[in-house]
Amino acid sequence: MSQLLPSLQELNAHAQAEPAFALWQQGRGPVQHSPETRAAVFRLAHQLVQAGLQPSLEAVYRRLRALDLLTCAGLWLVVHMTYAQRVRLDGAALAAEDFKPVPEGHTGGALNMVPAYAGYLALNALSGRTRAWLMGQGHCVAAIEALNLLSANQHAEQAQRYGRDEAGMSRLVADFYGYAQAADGSVAVPLGSHVNPHTAGGITEGGYLGFAELMYAHMPQPGETLVAFLSDGAAEEQRGSDWMPRWWRAEDCGAALPVMIANGRRIEQRTELGTLEGLQGFRQHLRLCGFDPLLFDGRDPAAFVCALWEMEQRLSHRVQELRNGVLDYPLPMPYGIAETVKGFGFPGAGSNAAHNLPLAACPRLDEDARGQFNQAAAALWVAPDELFAAADLLRQGERPLERDTALACRHPELPRLPPLAYRAAPASPMAALDGFFVDLVAANPELRPRVGNPDELASNRLGGVLKALRHRVSQPESELESVHGAVITALNEEAVVSACLANQGGLNLVASYEAFCVKMLGAVRQSLIFARLQKEAGRPAGWLGWPLVATSHTWENGKNQQSHQDTGFCEALLGEMSDMVRVLFPADHNALLALLPGIYRARGQLACLVVPKRERPCEMSPAQAEQLARDGALELDRHEGEDPLLLIATGSYQLAELRRAAVRLSEAGRAWRLIYLQEPGRFRAPRDTWEAQVVAPQSLVETLFPAGCKRLLLTHMRGEVARGHLWPILAQAERCAVLGYRNRGGTLDEAGMLFANACSWAHVLRAASRLLGLPPSALLRGEELAAVEGRGDPHCLR
Repeated sequence: MSQLLPSLQELNAHAQAEPAFALWQQGRGPVQHSPETRAAVFRLAHQLVQAGLQPSLEAVYRRLRALDLLTCAGLWLVVHMTYAQRVRLDGAALAAEDFKPVPEGHTGGALNMVPAYAGYLALNALSGRTRAWLMGQGHCVAAIEALNLLSANQHAEQAQRYGRDEAGMSRLVADFYGYAQAADGSVAVPLGSHVNPHTAGGITEGGYLGFAELMYAHMPQPGETLVAFLSDGAAEEQRGSDWMPRWWRAEDCGAALPVMIANGRRIEQRTELGTLEGLQGFRQHLRLCGFDPLLFDGRDPAAFVCALWEMEQRLSHRVQELRNGVLDYPLPMPYGIAETVKGFGFPGAGSNAAHNLPLAACPRLDEDARGQFNQAAAALWVAPDELFAAADLLRQGERPLERDTALACRHPELPRLPPLAYRAAPASPMAALDGFFVDLVAANPELRPRVGNPDELASNRLGGVLKALRHRVSQPESELESVHGAVITALNEEAVVSACLANQGGLNLVASYEAFCVKMLGAVRQSLIFARLQKEAGRPAGWLGWPLVATSHTWENGKNQQSHQDTGFCEALLGEMSDMVRVLFPADHNALLALLPGIYRARGQLACLVVPKRERPCEMSPAQAEQLARDGALELDRHEGEDPLLLIATGSYQLAELRRAAVRLSEAGRAWRLIYLQEPGRFRAPRDTWEAQVVAPQSLVETLFPAGCKRLLLTHMRGEVARGHLWPILAQAERCAVLGYRNRGGTLDEAGMLFANACSWAHVLRAASRLLGLPPSALLRGEELAAVEGRGDPHCLR
């Protein structure tokens, strides 16, 4: 692991002099210590004592002996979580009826995580400092839950249900994949198949492999340390993870310690890292990317302790060399590679079967499988008195529990808001965001800014943001680049949105072409789900809200062919819970500006903003914009008369088309009311009690959408999607019409896009004529009618 390690002869002499070292190096069960790890432990122990972190070498070795016991017990409990319905703390063999009829568990990865997480816990104990943790492979949660129980690191609801006794452990193993359900349909126990808000210290689910690799470097603030456990399959395939040395800066980042669990297998096949050539190649690849790889024994929890400690020392040393002018960014970033076999410590290790159910049959039904389980479990069993003494020894000292790290409890102060610069003249709505975010960052220097940029900030009208915050690079080429820039730029939507999702102690902004935002959905959805579950668990997320801006949007991007014309991002997010993500369609500069204070002072809530970047008329006065931000919809205009037709617009260009159609309706003597629907999610039918708290009150719905009025919606989205979400205000199909994106496009301008999708003002009038029981010719002239019927020249409608 490092230079200047003792020889085997010196280690043997040390064992003679230190009985505690001699006892530790004997190992326990499958946990055995290689000469390399023994040498690293020797060095670690002396450093801890010299640093005043431990009173004696004996104290270090006693704790490492306790670590071996805790690791064996963790392995023992994990295999019970997969296969058993109960545990026996006396170590007796389980009978057939003690096993689950249908075992489940991602067992191999969880077994590999036991020495990793146990080593992390022990390092915290030995150093007297609690680091945060992150696990990309969230399906390995059994390791975390087992060790959290054994080390008494649990949230209150888990501590109450899963005590450190036979009954508590039996409830844990029975609840794991027990599918318990409450009367309201929710999970009835504080346990899941992946990391969740009941998992003490958990900060992300890890259900989407690869996203932790993109997030970990952006998570810790200065003075904090994060240990990130990563998957070898995800690490070798998620290319954005290669760039972490590009982004990490000591001035605004805490220590990030990535550790890849190199078990050599995916679900059904070997990874490239499962071969010697692949592992060597990956180490070389890491060096070329700016990492400092460190290979160690992933089967030994003490090796994790030593590796993490070594990584911290190396990173600290590199930062000091940077400050002394010896090194420049990117610094060689330590990267641990824990070499192991999948499912180590249990039958089936190293095989495809180890991924989920390593035994060849179900122990409840098969005697041979039952014998294999009991034999393997016996090798892992630790007597309760010995086990709990070991766990308590590692818990001694006054420091926060791993449950209570700063990263797990993010709750920054609400930001100070800049004044709102409303306008009257036409302007790009993006100019409102550009000026506001620059001023917001300047007013809150204690909140670390991050801007996720997969496109061109200048093209998306965020030139002020770029000038103020600049691209983060290692070798600046212009005044728009800086070593300490806050703009994370990469042609990888997952990487840039992850940088902001990870920055939970600061201010964030992501802007992308609407069509390419779709590539962010997995990462965004994982964060939304986790935050929702935190709220349901009674510990709501405390991070500050921020906008995902879909600009250069579908209706403006006709010039770039149909690949650039996709409304799927806002549609997908509208399917998420409205209390977790607001989907907003500001029509002008003022409407967008009025939304921003509420977005940035929310907690645990994102906003999807679909925004035109081209100059648009300012339709809303400041008062109207603020009312629209509060209510989600607003009546803008009307033509009095009986049985008014409700003209409902969602989208800036859609509003312009309805205004033009309204003129023709007025000429025909028809009454209408023009309503701008900025936040469709507020007018849906709530799906649970949390969502019911954010939908519009019934009195507002009745005022804006009075019963008996026919209605026509022109939407930025696909019409079918909008109609489905808005059925409460579009309930009678024969009295409603919905026009929207129809997957038509190509190289066209805005008017061409509107015509191609039957969303022009003339198409509105044709739909209105049906609702009003009129022939289309009553509202459209001859050449106009011919155009909308596909018989004439579309240009006559411009």
